[in-house]
Amino acid sequence: MNSGSLRWRLMLGAAAAMLAALTLALFVMSLLFSRHIERRVAEELKRDALRIAASLDLDPAGLAQPGTSPSDPRYDTPAGGRYWQLSTPAGTSRSLSLWDESLPAPATVRPNQWHVREANGPFGQRIMLLERQVSVQDDDAPITVQLAQNTAELRVARDQFRRELGRFLIVLWLMLMAAAWIQIHLGLRPLRRLRNELERMQRSPSERMDGRYPSEVTPLTSAINRLAEARERDVLRARRRAADLAHSLKTPLAAMGALSRRVRATGQPALADDLDRVIATAGAALEAELARSRAAAIRDSIDAAQADPNGIADRIIAVVQRTERGGALVFNADIDATLRLPIANDDLMEVLGALIENATRFARRQVLITGLATAQGVELTVEDDGPGLNISTEEALTRGGRLDETGSGNHGLGLSIARDIIEATQGTLALGKSGLGGLQVRLAWRATSVPGKSSLAVGHG
Repeated sequence: MNSGSLRWRLMLGAAAAMLAALTLALFVMSLLFSRHIERRVAEELKRDALRIAASLDLDPAGLAQPGTSPSDPRYDTPAGGRYWQLSTPAGTSRSLSLWDESLPAPATVRPNQWHVREANGPFGQRIMLLERQVSVQDDDAPITVQLAQNTAELRVARDQFRRELGRFLIVLWLMLMAAAWIQIHLGLRPLRRLRNELERMQRSPSERMDGRYPSEVTPLTSAINRLAEARERDVLRARRRAADLAHSLKTPLAAMGALSRRVRATGQPALADDLDRVIATAGAALEAELARSRAAAIRDSIDAAQADPNGIADRIIAVVQRTERGGALVFNADIDATLRLPIANDDLMEVLGALIENATRFARRQVLITGLATAQGVELTVEDDGPGLNISTEEALTRGGRLDETGSGNHGLGLSIARDIIEATQGTLALGKSGLGGLQVRLAWRATSVPGKSSLAVGHG
């Protein structure tokens, strides 16, 4: 269970609240049921008492005798649970159920109303006792009429009711939990759609959230849209300033190149070499900045990008084979004819051209380009049989790093620039050891990164 999950927090809160409410309901309903059956028993005892009181008579010894006995057989069964007792100053008459026991002495009893109380009764039982004083004649001594019932039967009924009610409330709690889960699921559905739209905005910064949200979520989506618009404006301004700066520096660099040539012509080659290295470093920085600006622009249009690597690889190989170095190598292109990559043709031309050029520069006999669709997505690799890398992959892919420094002996392209372009299309660039013995550069895109597709980026051109 995720403690940071809003869904589980709501579920736990609902479960605790409903459990507390149903527990309270069990207690209150049990109490109400107990009071209800106590009133019913008191009414039954009062009915029997009225029948007895209506037929009372005094025998010659002054003992009270009922003319009519209640029909309930429990009054005639020893320890049967129902008892009556009539008390006068002359003595006591009692039901057969009392046998040789007697009911507790009466409390303060009013002659004009029935009094109900609980007490310890015969046979070690706890009883509900109904009592009242009545008179047969106005001048006769009052007769105390007492009827009682064993409360064990009431406790059994109350316990049975509580168990059955408890089972019902447990089932009701589970049903309410299921209903709460459905309610929470439906209530949080807009947040799931919000997450999907945020992922869509991540893929394409120009996208915006629509307004079809509940009123509680609409302020959040509006704030996100405003933030995205402000960020897009800021990024656009920064990108334009960087591009303007990079382009504005090209002219001074060209002038410095001309100055280097004049210095070399004056017989100062060491100074000219220093100038050339400075110019090359500044030029690499400009290229990196322009590539990053281009990568940012790529992110805004990746939804419509789809490149044919076969045609691009063939065009690049045809050009490279016309060079002196390329003419001495064997180029093998093993790319699925239906393969399509989620990148624009011009961008793939720039990246793949640089990679093939690098491989051509350092290969001994052959260069291999492969492309295929896998269960995870699509990939394109460029390999050579040259010396490979003599520095770590992390160092090679450090932002702004270049592998064409003089004397490095490694492949020549600023791989961080290529990586910026690939990552802008939500792909990855990885370096590894080629099966040919040299460097392998692997470009890969997951299936989910292919715009508008949930399967592999494979189609017919």
